[in-house]
Amino acid sequence: MAVFRVDSMARATFALLASFVFAATPLLLLGLSYLGVLVILMMIMEMVVMAVFMIMLMMNPAGLMPMTMVHNQRGSLLIAGGTFAVLAPGVFLVDWPQRQGEPPPDVTYRLGEALMGSHMLVMLVIGLGLFATIVSAVVLSHPRGRYDRFGDDLRGRPADDPIRGSVG
Repeated sequence: MAVFRVDSMARATFALLASFVFAATPLLLLGLSYLGVLVILMMIMEMVVMAVFMIMLMMNPAGLMPMTMVHNQRGSLLIAGGTFAVLAPGVFLVDWPQRQGEPPPDVTYRLGEALMGSHMLVMLVIGLGLFATIVSAVVLSHPRGRYDRFGDDLRGRPADDPIRGSVG
């Protein structure tokens, strides 16, 4: 709820981070400490990267200027309420399966094997490659920095923007 109640992108980012941390709490409560901590660390890095790009590229400083985070509020409330009304009875109407057998001694290891198998090293390399690609794409597509229009002296006013029609 906080993501939609705050009035800036930066605050919404950190509210979303808090919700992801709270979503990892059941993993910790189930004794899956590795997965819980992994989810928390992954979400922290994801939201921090999003905040850094927001500060770097948004027109308003750090996404802190007031703005609405909800579009078509009536329509979205109607869709959300209808979806809940259709899906919620399933909790009571569906026959839930019974457990068969005992869980393996190391649930985290078995889950990792089931998800990744022998491809963990490949996924680590792909992750690094994707991160390098994202950083390279931003550097190449945004040749000017945020403060280029001020030149070497950031205190100079008015800004001497080399490209006319820009923000400064």
